Amino acid sequence: MTDGTEVTSRVVDGVELPAVGRYALDQAHTHVGFAVRHMAVSKVRGRFTSFEGTLEVAEDPTQSSVQVTIDASSVDTRDQSRDDHLRTNDFFDVANHPTWTFQSTAVRPTGKGRWDVVGDLTIRGVTRTVTLDTRIEGVVKDPYGNHRVGFSASTEIDRDDFGVSFGAVMEAGGLVVAKRVTIEIEAEAVLQA
Repeated sequence: MTDGTEVTSRVVDGVELPAVGRYALDQAHTHVGFAVRHMAVSKVRGRFTSFEGTLEVAEDPTQSSVQVTIDASSVDTRDQSRDDHLRTNDFFDVANHPTWTFQSTAVRPTGKGRWDVVGDLTIRGVTRTVTLDTRIEGVVKDPYGNHRVGFSASTEIDRDDFGVSFGAVMEAGGLVVAKRVTIEIEAEAVLQA
């Protein structure tokens, strides 16, 4: 901002990054979801409709951080009876564990515009370290003057590690719901004043 112009992004090691500051997830333009194999023949996809999160973008990108809280009861798989079952003790146990959290502990570059965001994920009161494979999708100033950053991230977890151990078995063998779950995020975050 030395010449009086507003900085919306910067280039670090040949990669466009958002300006330093605190960003809030834009819930209307963010997807926090998951995919899990069902009966070994297809995948069921779901999402959470209620969450909040912040990104603290530091001058040194590796000192940046992310914090997210998810309302576990907001699960939506486009099937009300399945969603109701996911809220029970068989899966999410939302009566006793209404929120999930993610708090980053490290940010490491892995390639141009790609980062490993390592952090503590808590589901059902159980915390495990996970690594989100994260890609910056772009930085822009929108028509309303808001500074936005877009990113995508994914990781794979074993649901048993978090106490989500529903184990119905099919007649021919194999689990009705696989143990491996892919977490998928497509997000926009807006620089806060």
